[in-house]
Amino acid sequence: MTKPTPDTRKATPVKDGRLVWNHSTHIPGLIPILERLCKLDGIQTVTPGQLGRVKGHSPKLQLRVSVPIRGGFKLIARHGKTVQEVFILTTLPQQQLEEAIASVMQK
Repeated sequence: MTKPTPDTRKATPVKDGRLVWNHSTHIPGLIPILERLCKLDGIQTVTPGQLGRVKGHSPKLQLRVSVPIRGGFKLIARHGKTVQEVFILTTLPQQQLEEAIASVMQK
């Protein structure tokens, strides 16, 4: 049996990231955005986290990068008086992740 050369190896297909469902409730409209985000290159895992209430009011759904974590970033999703943490494991730098979020939010 011969060793595969770079010419004979098949290219591995690009694998979509995965969306982890560990909470039964989410901010309305957040899941479709996270599903679109999972399909982008460089995104491995998207995990919606804890829900909370805030004093301020955000009329439209907002998704912004909060802090870096090991292997990715923590995002904050806000809509109305509800806030939800979202953890993303990615190889993208923060600037490219912010651009990716902006592009999926517009669709």
